[in-house]
Amino acid sequence: MATKIDKEACREAYNLVRDDGTDITWVTFKYDGSTIVPGDQGTDYEEFIRECKDDIRLFGFVRFTTGDAMSKRVKFALITWIGENVSGLQRAKTGTDKTLVKEVVQNFAKEFVISDHKELEEEYIKNELKKAGGANYDAQNE
Repeated sequence: MATKIDKEACREAYNLVRDDGTDITWVTFKYDGSTIVPGDQGTDYEEFIRECKDDIRLFGFVRFTTGDAMSKRVKFALITWIGENVSGLQRAKTGTDKTLVKEVVQNFAKEFVISDHKELEEEYIKNELKKAGGANYDAQNE
């Protein structure tokens, strides 16, 4: 059966993360049968990491603040999580299903496909976002 997405519900969740007026910094998009729907959302990145279990696949849209004391910048990441215990067929379908998610999640600095919990570490993601952002003006601090 072909995968579908609940565009309106997912767009609502996506906009919550993008909205500067909310504290929501992440949202997941999960499978409900063969339909991708909004999952959990929260304000703490550690909560998002706990959602990434070894037996599931999900998509996460996460807001990060990068920069230094002089210049703070908001960057968004699209994270595709594929747990280690996900079957080969489901792994393969995740790539094509991501195109449905990208119809809703259109603005992000960098995209990640992750199945190792180490790659979910906040510093790793922030460093990758910093690299994707081009010029690094806080280089004098390194």
